Amino acid sequence: MSTTGERTTARTGAIGADPRRVDGPRKVAGAAPYAYEYQAADAAYLAPVQATVARGRVAAVDTAAAEAAPGVLAVLWHGNAPRLREDAELPGLQQPGELHVLQSPEVHYRGQPVAAVVAETFEAAQHAAALVTVTYEQLPHDADFSGDRTDLVAPEEDHRQGDVGAAEGEVVVDQTYTTPMQHNNPMEPHSTMARWDGQAITLHESTQGAHMVRETVAELLGLEQGRVRVVAPYVGGGFGSKGPLHAPTVLAVLGARAVPHRSVKLAATRRQMFSLVGYRSPTVQRVRLSADAQGRLTGIDVTATVQSARLGDFIEEAAGPAKSMYAAPNRRMGHRAARLDVPVPTWMRAPGECPGMFGPEVAMDELAAACGLDPVEVRVRNEPERDPATGKPFSTRNLIACLREGADRFGWHDRSPRPGTRREGDWLVGTGVAASFYPVVPPVSGSRALVRHTGDGHYVVSLGAADIGTGAWTALTQVAADVLEVPLDRVEVRLGDSALPLASLAGGSTGMMSWGSTVHAAATAFRARHGEDPPPGAEAAADLPEAAHRDDYAMHAYGAQFAEVRVNADTGEVRVPRLLGVFAAGRIVNPRTARSQFVGGMTMGLSMALHEESVLDPRFGHVVNADFAEYHIAASADVADIQAHWIDEHDPLVNPLGAKGIGEIGIVGTAAAVANAAYHATGVRVRRVPLRLDDFLPGAGG
Repeated sequence: MSTTGERTTARTGAIGADPRRVDGPRKVAGAAPYAYEYQAADAAYLAPVQATVARGRVAAVDTAAAEAAPGVLAVLWHGNAPRLREDAELPGLQQPGELHVLQSPEVHYRGQPVAAVVAETFEAAQHAAALVTVTYEQLPHDADFSGDRTDLVAPEEDHRQGDVGAAEGEVVVDQTYTTPMQHNNPMEPHSTMARWDGQAITLHESTQGAHMVRETVAELLGLEQGRVRVVAPYVGGGFGSKGPLHAPTVLAVLGARAVPHRSVKLAATRRQMFSLVGYRSPTVQRVRLSADAQGRLTGIDVTATVQSARLGDFIEEAAGPAKSMYAAPNRRMGHRAARLDVPVPTWMRAPGECPGMFGPEVAMDELAAACGLDPVEVRVRNEPERDPATGKPFSTRNLIACLREGADRFGWHDRSPRPGTRREGDWLVGTGVAASFYPVVPPVSGSRALVRHTGDGHYVVSLGAADIGTGAWTALTQVAADVLEVPLDRVEVRLGDSALPLASLAGGSTGMMSWGSTVHAAATAFRARHGEDPPPGAEAAADLPEAAHRDDYAMHAYGAQFAEVRVNADTGEVRVPRLLGVFAAGRIVNPRTARSQFVGGMTMGLSMALHEESVLDPRFGHVVNADFAEYHIAASADVADIQAHWIDEHDPLVNPLGAKGIGEIGIVGTAAAVANAAYHATGVRVRRVPLRLDDFLPGAGG
């Protein structure tokens, strides 16, 4: 049985009900302030000055004209900027080199901040920043990413089982697949308002983790964490880029230290976000599948080449998903990295899994074609009994159920077995499928929740989690109301402030697993301690429960993505009129917000398939299409019919809620399904994204 999110239950506070978002009225009324929108009578504004060379040293900075401009409060550069601790012990997700802003004359990438202006108004800051003159000692740089480089490094040993070199197969698929650099570009840009009062600093921040920001800033400034407060109740998306700190936040902190008792505001421009806040690494994936004539795999060999930076190492683990997807006795998965003079990559929605499923899932489609098999059936035939990477039993694995139900809902069984045979007017029509996979990731830190009875059956639930638009305000309210056995409107959830109890980062699809389990534990402890008639002021707290079975089982979420593609026979134009996904992601706490998450992920996957590509010019080291005029993103008009369904799955081995993460599984597999459908429509196999018009013109090929 599955649902599309229309189910309700008798009590609107119950887990599994679909009440409207509790933060919805505030947002649509404009009463939910985001970081840059907080009003401050003492506001000042910061504008960065960015490097115009890809590698070198700052030889001189002329600030005279900027300092003389009206309204300027401070001009910062490495010669006068407040000092940051060189020996700061930063959280493991942070890149120290990226955060030591304005601390040395070294230039590591084009766009790196080399100076900053703080002024009374936004316009004054921008004008004065343009007056700062920076002279460079330019050095040779290397920003040319390729899978054929001779200086690639292996960041870790390859994962090996059996002997992939000796794997025999009657059918062999051996191809190279590529995915481009992409930038996260959430709706709300990276924004900070920082105020230093001489003893402590307060940040209003657009972040996926207020406590991580507090810890990082405290370390950089050499302060006790209690002297740093981070406020982030509303965040307009992040897609991973707002997990670790980036240079703009540190610039705002430096600006606040330079002009104490002023609230220094900085909002990154769209163009700045293409150099200052990370991106998804491009990948080159060599995939070799060996199989018998019945499509059963005998060998899987995946090597992913990814981009990293000399300033800081980040590896997009694109070969990782292949470790656990399909059964085969002989296996090798590994990574090679090119360390270049570029900004440091970072997470972008389903890092590793999103690009890493593209190559193998297109290769599985090629295997099905070579064996004369249905693409759904070839995946079913390679279903493992245990996790191929670890040998552990699965806590749950409902991939086949997703494939079967998705095929039924999509009308897959009416599909022609031969590509390029269905035409409607000027349009060639095809359908494609791909699997989705995302692991149950342990949260990067613990969490703690506090439940307090305020009287008259009303409760306040507090923890410092960040709702980045996913619906955490609502779902956590439901969890608390369910355990406390009260209506939804009797529970007030307080989030997004480092002054509240510790909460793990909103990343890796861990939010509801960690925060929900913590709230569940705290509410359970409250009921056990105070019963059904608690006095006003009664409270109880609990930490994130330990995952007792984490080491005993392989825990993953799965999905099946189906796409219909139409390609214009004359122009090569690609349209996707239908997308359908079926997912197995544990217990669904709120069908309304869950559907939004799935549909949002699928739309972002469509964007990857048809549009998104950051083009870096290696001669100069910068992204040339660094704006929304040329960096295209899918909109509602790009798909007419998009459906998300799910299997009713409860996995108590994962956590007390039985819930897995859903924020990222929706994007994984979408691009491969679209590429496979385009092949079925045209007979032209394209092994990279985004798909282009000229891929399907006469004489073209992937």
